[in-house]
Amino acid sequence: MAAKEKKRNGITEGVIWKQILIFFFPILVGTFFQQLYNTVDAVVVGRFAGKEALSSVGGSSSQIINLVVGFFTGLSAGGTVIISQYYGAKNQERLHQALHTAYAFSLVFGVLAGIIGMAATPAILRMMNTPEDLMADSGLYVRIYFAGLVFILIYNIGSAILRAIGDSKRPLYYLIICCVINIILDLVLVLAMGLGVLGVAVGTLISQGVSAVLVTRALMYHTEDLKLELGKIRMERELLGTMLKIGLPTGIQSCMYSLSNIAVQSSINAFGVDTMAAWTAFGKIDSVFWMINGAFGIAVTTFVGQNFGAGKHDRVKKGTWECLGMSVAAAVAFSAILMPTGKYWFGIFTSDSSVVQIGVRMMQVISRTYFLFVFVEIFSGSLRAQGYVFVSTILTLVGVCLLRVVWVSWIVPDGTMEQIIACYPITWLVTAVSMTAYYFYKQKRIWKSVKHAQG
Repeated sequence: MAAKEKKRNGITEGVIWKQILIFFFPILVGTFFQQLYNTVDAVVVGRFAGKEALSSVGGSSSQIINLVVGFFTGLSAGGTVIISQYYGAKNQERLHQALHTAYAFSLVFGVLAGIIGMAATPAILRMMNTPEDLMADSGLYVRIYFAGLVFILIYNIGSAILRAIGDSKRPLYYLIICCVINIILDLVLVLAMGLGVLGVAVGTLISQGVSAVLVTRALMYHTEDLKLELGKIRMERELLGTMLKIGLPTGIQSCMYSLSNIAVQSSINAFGVDTMAAWTAFGKIDSVFWMINGAFGIAVTTFVGQNFGAGKHDRVKKGTWECLGMSVAAAVAFSAILMPTGKYWFGIFTSDSSVVQIGVRMMQVISRTYFLFVFVEIFSGSLRAQGYVFVSTILTLVGVCLLRVVWVSWIVPDGTMEQIIACYPITWLVTAVSMTAYYFYKQKRIWKSVKHAQG
């Protein structure tokens, strides 16, 4: 009896909203610590090395890093979905093959992308109108980040695999450990040794290397139903193709998000260092919402993936809607807290009053409409977990990415800062409406096919 209880999968059998929250909170806290890597870098250099260093660590550097990491994290989503489906279906053979294929993919592409990124960094920074006085430090920070890209990808795929089989706690523990290491290294290398941007970059590289080792060790020795064996890491062509079919559109979508953000960043750069510093600080504050939103997105993808694999379509439908309700409530609550307290949040990053004033203006335009993007995140995550990726990706690429680029390039090319960043709430609204309509259409067809199969 004890063995049966131990094997019980709460995601496919437990109370839906409770299981989503049980899974959600470790992901949220873990994402918080993951964000702290770059946020601590920004706080340390902003406070102790000046606003130029803050702009170098954030600004263009941050957008480039988000582009690359987001692309490969999106690609790894294909492995996550496949693994969660096989886990829900209790297909051990395919589960292990998918694990080793996903790991091989991360190793190969992590190394290749790191090398290409280091070589291309100066050209990319110039394309983004990075001020000349920030080029040296920005280039240094980005190149060191690229040097450790393979560690980031290994950690991301390893932690995603652990979550796909229902373990959201170990990734959290490892992130806490590595974030503490990063904070200590930042303080030592910047405050004690005076290394500035170089110090925070090296500290981040070392801590991310530790996180990759920890998650790999967990998959080798501490997972009951899944075991990583280094000698078996290889790409199975069929499985890789299936993963890419799901992951490539997601990776392209994430990449296009970042490219559209780069277009906005390029426009922001034209307003000078103060505006760049404010945008960098706002990005760190703004990341709190994206942590919450992203954690719900991961939770719904895992929940739906396992239940879809187990053939429990009623739980797929209910889980999607319950997760949407909780996510909307969280977004509204966060906006209500953030709006009246904006200047205090910016004061964490800088004491420059001009930077704080500009940042508060940014917040007034964007932060009150966070709830709109929840519909995009939850519905696309649910569809992705069921294997339906192409149309939702196209809707996002056109509604968010293309429209955002058109807005800053042609509609308000010489507009005010507020007019430029208004592209965020506008594109969220357009995409939320189209994604909701597509979700209803697709789920109606899915339910028809399920009822037909049931006779």
